[in-house]
Amino acid sequence: MDERRARDEAAARLAAVQERIAHAAREAGRDPAGVTLIAVSKTVPADAILPVIEAGQLVFGENRVQEAKAKWPDLRARHPSVKLHLVGPLQSNKVKDAVGLADAIHTIDREKIARMIAEEQAPAGRALELFVEVNTGGEPQKAGVDPLEAAAFVARCREEFGLTIAGLMCIPPLDDQPAPHFALLAKIAGEAGVAGLSMGMSADFEIAIAHGATHVRVGTAIFGERG
Repeated sequence: MDERRARDEAAARLAAVQERIAHAAREAGRDPAGVTLIAVSKTVPADAILPVIEAGQLVFGENRVQEAKAKWPDLRARHPSVKLHLVGPLQSNKVKDAVGLADAIHTIDREKIARMIAEEQAPAGRALELFVEVNTGGEPQKAGVDPLEAAAFVARCREEFGLTIAGLMCIPPLDDQPAPHFALLAKIAGEAGVAGLSMGMSADFEIAIAHGATHVRVGTAIFGERG
């Protein structure tokens, strides 16, 4: 009974988020199919992820490579259609594992990481969906490229490292209104010539969709509060 209840609750939370995404997209005059929901499952055990997969969610996000390595090979062996996005900071010593494990990386923030991803992708025969992280709030403690340098950095990723950059990602400062940050990211994406906008989490994804988000990273609204 507990397993059935867990499945039902997961399906209900997922359906509620999907409906909110669809409503926000329609309000913005957009096709809901143009918004990819990434269910962020950091710190969530595999047995709590399974009901969400069984409810039809196929795109998931993890913050830490080590945690993803512990959970996802088995989950993906059982559910081969699942896609895994890495949405947390990427350390250089984790790049090889990240390229072997993930389908997308949202946090390219410096040349060293871009170069290493390029070097690892080719021999692995992989071409990940890649996003450049932009520090829209200029927070010194946070990763991300300076907004004024982002378009040039995207160009270097393409020209020097041969990477295909799908889009940009940002995490607005906690105490700021998110809308100006989302608007800034969309503006930079236009300058850089990329279409993807990875922005918006549980508290603000509807605002992000209004500003053109193509990928929203939602954890708490699907999996509940985590310790």
